[in-house]
Amino acid sequence: MINNLRSMAIFATVVEQGSFRAAAKHLSLAPSRISQAVSDLENELGVTLLYRSTRQLTLTQEGQVLLGNVQTMMQAAESGIDAIVKTSTHLTGEISVTAPEFISQTGMMDVFTQFLVAHPDVTLRFNFSDHAKDLIAEGYDVAIRAGDAADSELMSRTIGESKRLLVASPLYAAQHATPTHPENLRDWHWLQFSVRPSKMEFTSSMGVTSIVPSTHRIEVDSANALYEFARRGMGLTPLPERHAVRGIARGDLVHVLPDWSLKPLQLQAIWPDRSRRESLSLMFVRFLADKSWQL
Repeated sequence: MINNLRSMAIFATVVEQGSFRAAAKHLSLAPSRISQAVSDLENELGVTLLYRSTRQLTLTQEGQVLLGNVQTMMQAAESGIDAIVKTSTHLTGEISVTAPEFISQTGMMDVFTQFLVAHPDVTLRFNFSDHAKDLIAEGYDVAIRAGDAADSELMSRTIGESKRLLVASPLYAAQHATPTHPENLRDWHWLQFSVRPSKMEFTSSMGVTSIVPSTHRIEVDSANALYEFARRGMGLTPLPERHAVRGIARGDLVHVLPDWSLKPLQLQAIWPDRSRRESLSLMFVRFLADKSWQL
């Protein structure tokens, strides 16, 4: 029954989002899992719920009947969760959290503090590291990741985003003509963060997008190391906004190509769907999602 309920919720999301791929993105699951869940539900019920084509999905008569009932079920479930959240004001226990190192320099630290103030009987145990941890093997309850949550076996929720600025040392920038377009950066040396793609996507104030490769001689696994190499004149790099602003204020760095913005890093909270402290972890993630939209 539990699997059927999950499959029905996925089916309703597919209809609401208009495609399997859109539903997969919305739920942070692999498209193959979305398709399999709907197929399993159809096999279980012995009916076809959706007609698939390359351009659109169409509900069958049976699908329309099921969708109405599933939507009612989901609304009831949401109401139940809201009622519990409103009455469950006292939380107690420990949550182990792993997050990228740069998070410790963002406004999310204020959010963590607010959570602890609101729930004085909760203990947060943090690991700040740019090395992704294995939640199951290493016993973490919640992980905060920058970028897409790649592990489709874990639950995930978007909790905010982190702006980035493109920076270099004043000396390194002075060695090049002032760029007016991302294409002008092709002959600059980049500092590469090992878990990020080796290309940069820029957007102008007019909404024009430009993607350029980032040729690099130095690759690191730490945002702090990017900062240190950049201020020493070793190249160009994007940094989380707070790191970049700190360096600019000190005179260590300058903002390169300020009329173009970099794609922000999406911040995701992920956790096992059978967490040892499921309710406490979920309350923590909901708190982050409500508070942390711009860091």
